[in-house]
Amino acid sequence: MDYDHNHNEIDCAVNRDEIRSTLQQSFEVETEMLRTYTILAERVHNDDELKIRLQNFAQGNAKRSRELMHELRKYDE
Repeated sequence: MDYDHNHNEIDCAVNRDEIRSTLQQSFEVETEMLRTYTILAERVHNDDELKIRLQNFAQGNAKRSRELMHELRKYDE
């Protein structure tokens, strides 16, 4: 069975609400991780390398959060 080309298969169908729900949950996780890494990076004072890595993690979460928000807006239209 070719799931990429047969969109009528019940087993592989995902409805709009399920997609939106998954995107929303992912957005919430990314946002929480962004906060966590940012707060932790602000509290690290004796390890500059760790502080930079945490800031980079937070920036990655921020980018994914923006991308997820963009996708979520498509489902609000």
